[in-house]
Amino acid sequence: MRMILLGVGTAVPDADRDYTHMVWEAPDGLVLIDAGGSVYQRLLRAGVDPHDLRAIVLTHSHADHLNGLPGLLFSLKLAGYDRRLPIYGNMPTLAAAQHMLEAFELEEHQPVIEWTPVEAGEEIELEGAAYRIHTAPTVHSRPCLALRFSSNDGRALVYSADTEPCDAVRNLAHRASVLIHEATTPEPFPGHTSPYQAGEVAAAADVARLVLVHYSPRWTMSADRAIAETRAAGFTGEVEIGREFASYALPPVQKHP
Repeated sequence: MRMILLGVGTAVPDADRDYTHMVWEAPDGLVLIDAGGSVYQRLLRAGVDPHDLRAIVLTHSHADHLNGLPGLLFSLKLAGYDRRLPIYGNMPTLAAAQHMLEAFELEEHQPVIEWTPVEAGEEIELEGAAYRIHTAPTVHSRPCLALRFSSNDGRALVYSADTEPCDAVRNLAHRASVLIHEATTPEPFPGHTSPYQAGEVAAAADVARLVLVHYSPRWTMSADRAIAETRAAGFTGEVEIGREFASYALPPVQKHP
């Protein structure tokens, strides 16, 4: 099981960073997290089959996290996708997505969608999955869901989604193997997180590895400075700037003699 980053940029893309979105790959299929940009093509470039999508989770309703959804659904249907596709999100996000699809008038040129509301703090249950998806509220300008993917043996990967530092995300990330955290702004800013603050969150949550996304060397700061900021905040684990198509697998269970 692993998370593949499909985009790692801010709401203003860079030449090599599209809107932040990602896909969880497991033996039972793919779970797409947000849908920014040219999602179908990026799934192909990541080496996974879009027909293996079993669900989509939308974290919130800002355009950079939703704008690729109509094109993805249109391409899936034209390519022969014939499964029912659950789309999870909070009520305002699902309503925004539905309005957007209505405006595109896709009609029969989209899969059958199961709109499935999920509120912060609830678990997203996928039948037969060897992992669990827990949600938590973030502090953002719109209602937003952070996500924790946990294997049955307790290993976990957490995605903060868009947020300023908050207890709910820190608690969700506690002892995670990987924390994928936004790092949008150079200084504290309402609804977003700086690299320094991301380092503070990672240190407080005692995570093993921190990956910065929703980041731009132009709008945030240089990569070297961003990593130095996380260190200055007290994080001593592995830290890196997220790269498009990089993947992060749950580490193997440590066996003690």
